[in-house]
Amino acid sequence: MLRRKPTRLELKLDDTEEFESVKKELESRKKQRDDVDVVGVATSSDMVGASGGTGDGKTREQMINERIGYKPHPKPNTLPSLFGNLQF
Repeated sequence: MLRRKPTRLELKLDDTEEFESVKKELESRKKQRDDVDVVGVATSSDMVGASGGTGDGKTREQMINERIGYKPHPKPNTLPSLFGNLQF
């Protein structure tokens, strides 16, 4: 089995400066994204509070169903449907 001599990595001053600049840029992007998320959460919660007080009478489930295009058919609450087809 052939062995290779250990390689040597040299860290230069330019490399560390570049690393620090990239690190700062990524941190600033993360802060901006977090700030936008915090503002977005506040506005969406305000909207939920405002829409809840309008008296539409729609539940959260109904709003989701409308948004995705699902239209469930409610089951009738008559005696034959509750107990099946029982014949005496």
